[in-house]
Formats: sequence, C-alpha cells, structure tokens
Amino acid sequence: MLKEKFKNHKIILASGSPRRQQFLKELDIDFEIRLKEIEEIYPNHLQAEEITDFLAKLKASAFENKLKENEILITSDTIVWLDDVALGKPKDASHALRMLTEMSGKTHKVITSVCIKTAQKEIVFHDETSVTFASLTLQEIEYYLKNYKPFDKAGSYGIQEWIGLVAIDKIDGSYANVVGLPTHKLYKELMKLTL
Repeated sequence: MLKEKFKNHKIILASGSPRRQQFLKELDIDFEIRLKEIEEIYPNHLQAEEITDFLAKLKASAFENKLKENEILITSDTIVWLDDVALGKPKDASHALRMLTEMSGKTHKVITSVCIKTAQKEIVFHDETSVTFASLTLQEIEYYLKNYKPFDKAGSYGIQEWIGLVAIDKIDGSYANVVGLPTHKLYKELMKLTL
C-alpha cells in the first residue's frame, strides 16, 4: 500500500533506533536512514505530549530547507510519563535502576510523537499508552539491567524484552507505541498525505 503510494518519493527516517527501523520495514515502506546530531533539550514548562511533540519537531527542524520536493521525512520521540515527570533515556546504570524502582508496581504512560515533514508541510501527532508494572524486586531489576543494558530506551526498559514478559500486568493502548512508534497512526497519516 505505502510502497505503491510513494513509489515516486523518497522516505527518510531520521532515527538510529533499530526498533523504529524494523517497524518501517514491516509496514513495507522503502526508506533510507539519515541522521543529524541534535541536542534533545526542551523548555521546562512543557508537559507530557508537549515534550515529545516539541522534540519530534526539533529533530525535523535539523532538515529545514534541506528536503527535496519528493522527500518525506519522519522523526519521532518517546518518553515515559510517571507521576507528572518525564523519564527519558537514563544517564547511567544507577539512573536506570532508580527509574525502574520508581516504576515498579505503578502505572505510567508511554508517549510517542511523530513529525512528518516535506518541503511544503509539517504534520505532528502523538499517541499514548498506559502500562502497569508489577512490583519488581531489586534482584529482578539488576538482572534486567545487567543482561539487557536498556540504556538507549526511554524509561530504561524495552517492552519487547525480558522485562516485558515478566513485569507487565496491563497495557491499555498500542503496544507498538510502547516499543517506540505508533505504527497505526503513522500508517493513517501517510495514507492521508497529499503531495
């Protein structure tokens, strides 16, 4: 479907995330990866999806005036929102341990925003999923951190890994969104896109 729709266009994914890259492959989209270094800093007053919307747009802004007429850029950002605090990627192992300890036995939201940008327009949307963790022991958290090293992931965990199999009591919303890309919304927005 998307491959046919965009046969005369080039889709660019500005993400080094292997999970996002895999999702685009599974959506049957031909794409190339183009990365630009960007400092992911946002104003302190932003809350929840305002943060991810801002960061997805910030990542896209690095390509301002650099996109050709037939190019479609996709950028994305994910945070974990727990007790009105944004949890991004951990700074180190002890930070990851603190995050997972805080999430143990609680419900948090995973929020992902996506920016689709062309030479003419920019579309930003987001999705959120509620995830309830079972209570985790210190030994379980340490085991997960030692064996899976989830230091490139928002909230210090990947739902598709061991911790997702043993520690998630309930999920309300899109599983793909928790992995890092709301594929159902991305598909709809791309199908609606007029170029």
